[in-house]
Amino acid sequence: MSPRILVFAILILPFFVSLALAEVHYYDFIVKEVNFTRLCQNKLMLVVNESYPGPAIRARKGDTVYVNVYNEGFYGFTIHWHGVKQPRNPWFDGPEYVTQCPIAPGTNFTYQVQLTKEEGTVWWHAHSDWTRASVHGAIVVLPALGTTFPFPEPDGEEIIVFGSWYLGNLRERVEESLQPGSTETLPQSDAYTINGQPGDFLPCSINTTWRRRVDYGKTYLLRLVNANIDAEFFFAIAEHNLTVVGLDGAYTKPINTRYIVVTPGQTMDVLLNANSTPGLYYMAGRQYLSTTSDTGFDHMNATAILQYNGNYTTTDAPLFPEHLPMYMSQAEAFNFTNKIRSLATPEYPVNVPKESEVTTRMFITASMNSLYCAPDLGPTCLNISFATSVNNISWVNPTTDSILQAYYKNISNPIYETDFPDEPPTYFNFTDGGTTLSTVLTVQGTKVKVLDYNETVEIVFQGTNVMGGAVNHPMHLHGHSFYVLGFGFGSFDPSKDPKGYNLVDPPYVATFVTPKNGWLTIRFVADNPGVWFWHCHVERHMTWGMEAAFIIKDGGTAETSMLPPPAQMPSCDVPLDSAIKNYEALIEKQIE
Repeated sequence: MSPRILVFAILILPFFVSLALAEVHYYDFIVKEVNFTRLCQNKLMLVVNESYPGPAIRARKGDTVYVNVYNEGFYGFTIHWHGVKQPRNPWFDGPEYVTQCPIAPGTNFTYQVQLTKEEGTVWWHAHSDWTRASVHGAIVVLPALGTTFPFPEPDGEEIIVFGSWYLGNLRERVEESLQPGSTETLPQSDAYTINGQPGDFLPCSINTTWRRRVDYGKTYLLRLVNANIDAEFFFAIAEHNLTVVGLDGAYTKPINTRYIVVTPGQTMDVLLNANSTPGLYYMAGRQYLSTTSDTGFDHMNATAILQYNGNYTTTDAPLFPEHLPMYMSQAEAFNFTNKIRSLATPEYPVNVPKESEVTTRMFITASMNSLYCAPDLGPTCLNISFATSVNNISWVNPTTDSILQAYYKNISNPIYETDFPDEPPTYFNFTDGGTTLSTVLTVQGTKVKVLDYNETVEIVFQGTNVMGGAVNHPMHLHGHSFYVLGFGFGSFDPSKDPKGYNLVDPPYVATFVTPKNGWLTIRFVADNPGVWFWHCHVERHMTWGMEAAFIIKDGGTAETSMLPPPAQMPSCDVPLDSAIKNYEALIEKQIE
């Protein structure tokens, strides 16, 4: 056997071993309303298995997971497996009315989750309105059997989930704010949480602050999930450095840092060396705000406690991380994000599509807008209707069928249209606070972009300052990960900016931020047939319409074609509009 063949055999042997040893896992998710007390107030909240955050799923790369979701609540919802590509199987991806209709109260639906290329930490969450605020949890994808981490085996690990806490009934608050004529804006969180607890600095919280015990000299793998509804998050641990080793279920080159910033929807794997003087140390999270004003948002710091085991004396109060950036520290956030690189080793290679292979180019603006309104709303419509858009289209979900089911049955009209534009209707000074009608006003639609199988797609996302609404937009693509070729501030310059693209070790992610008044270029191969949603992962922006979808055609063979639907999908017959209406309908059904 030649040396070259021997090396190749050694490299691919773990792959075949992992295929032979892949396992199947089963989970039951019982979803119902449970009473919780935070910030001195009680509330009922929809959660999974009576826990907030919800249960973690643990499996290995190559495994398959079946999750049977029972809806014992009062309104419909779906579950999305964020960062999981679900090859050829969009039926189980989860976004409401895109790939399925909601799981109705009193029914259940079993999801099949295929862990193929992911390794590290991804997550699951509800994909219906703002339900994901309380319905979410981590997915731990361990290395396949016969393989190991690309770093020394840690001594222990911990899942850390960042969440948003809202007083009162969040669903009702959202619905009220979306009513025509409402003077309420979409809710801002009342606190942030770390593993379900706000921490020492919030009312009625000091006795429930989450703690993690560690042993001096040991290394721990922290699996971070930013489940916040709207907030990018700074995170740091007092007197400790962190080493980032993974993002969105893929390994990165190690980044040694005193703080991290993670956008809504992102997951991050971080190594912590417990090498400081034994004592108590705050783990702290703080919102990173990309707006121009430091008002109108949650200023609270979420905290947890890192506690060393052993006999020692310490002060009453844990040390706080003085190096945690302040709310509007744009330079610190940009500097951290700019360090992210794929691992790019022979064992974990990158395969960046070449410029010459790009077959579809899209330039997509992300804007804050007002809506064209129906005549019956009268002349005050512009003052009460608010929207967001991509290429001046503000997304509207279908209500009678999902896009995927309509596509499969070849009945697009009137469910969706296939003319999502490759560029905005007009070009203008994107970073200027535009006020002309052509830039401010948008139209609603359910428009998708159709791609042939195996097309190479390059997208430039351009943030705008229309209506003075420039902020960061963390863009998430379902069914794929993508390479981040570059990002920067200002209007994208096609003659200059591509010269700085990273084609060697760009981040390979499922969610990445388009900077405020800036641009983001991504590239991916559309090799996953089906219907795949993409959107800003700031929930208020998504609620207002900053999303669209790709339809990727079959490739012509069984192996490159979408799988058929499962035997039973949730019914689309009865749309479930509100918790109150659903509750009454459910009681009537039970009486009958």
